[in-house]
Amino acid sequence: MAYLRPRDSRPRASYIELWRRLTPLYDEGEAKAIVRTVMDECFGMSLADLLCGGIDRMEEMEYHRLSQMMERLTQAEPVQYVVGKAPFMGRLFDVRQGVLIPRPETEVLCRWIEEEMSHALTEDDRPRQMLDVGCGSGCIALSLALDMPGTRVTACDISPVALEVTRQNAEALGAQVELVCRDALQMESDDLSKAKDHRKWDVVVSNPPYICRQEAADMHPNVRRYEPELALFVPDDAPLLFYRAIARYATGSLCHGGMLFFECNPLYLPAVEEMLRQMSYDDVVSRDDPFGKTRFIKATWL
Repeated sequence: MAYLRPRDSRPRASYIELWRRLTPLYDEGEAKAIVRTVMDECFGMSLADLLCGGIDRMEEMEYHRLSQMMERLTQAEPVQYVVGKAPFMGRLFDVRQGVLIPRPETEVLCRWIEEEMSHALTEDDRPRQMLDVGCGSGCIALSLALDMPGTRVTACDISPVALEVTRQNAEALGAQVELVCRDALQMESDDLSKAKDHRKWDVVVSNPPYICRQEAADMHPNVRRYEPELALFVPDDAPLLFYRAIARYATGSLCHGGMLFFECNPLYLPAVEEMLRQMSYDDVVSRDDPFGKTRFIKATWL
């Protein structure tokens, strides 16, 4: 007969007690949503289960695991890292510390690209080619590869962790992408632009680092303490650092009529638009995110 570990006699925290532990960091609605996410994703419990005593019916090892996860959450660790997953474009992406957590507003950027590419034609009926610079978890590159069959997508990042997470997500989701280790600030001098068919991209897209160091104090601690600085910050005196480097690379690698897409810091979006016009891009237009902030830019290379 299997040995059954006796249940700890100490009273267990209720759903209300769990979310109240997070209210020093989050408002009530967000604290509740975080706890529900953990219980649903990791323990298969719905809100109804929680309200009907589901926590009291948990196995001892499960409750111990929940307690450890709650401890991480009370230290401001993002729930996406705690559960190891983040939703994006109707799919779940594996995430961990070292990669930027996919944001729902970035879905607007992906849908915009898909909308534009549905009307675009390629020369000689060749496959469309896309490059995602700074792929992170792979959420943009893999979503585009899956939603637009026949498109060849290349994803690059300077972080080995990001490339490994993208590879894992590609395998899990069944997406075909080429992964390349590249520094976004050195794109012009690398072999992507030296290749014989270097002017090959129909789309270059990037959600690069765009937060100035002076803005860090205003960020939520779960972002400031845990998400990778490499993917977040630029020097205070160079807010367009990555935009300029990527846009310059794209001038020599986009096909005729190819499009460059950026996610931007709304504070610097007008400056990015002006920079692109000065670099001879055409049809420079912007779009708002779901919260009314102008965050996305498209520019065409003629």
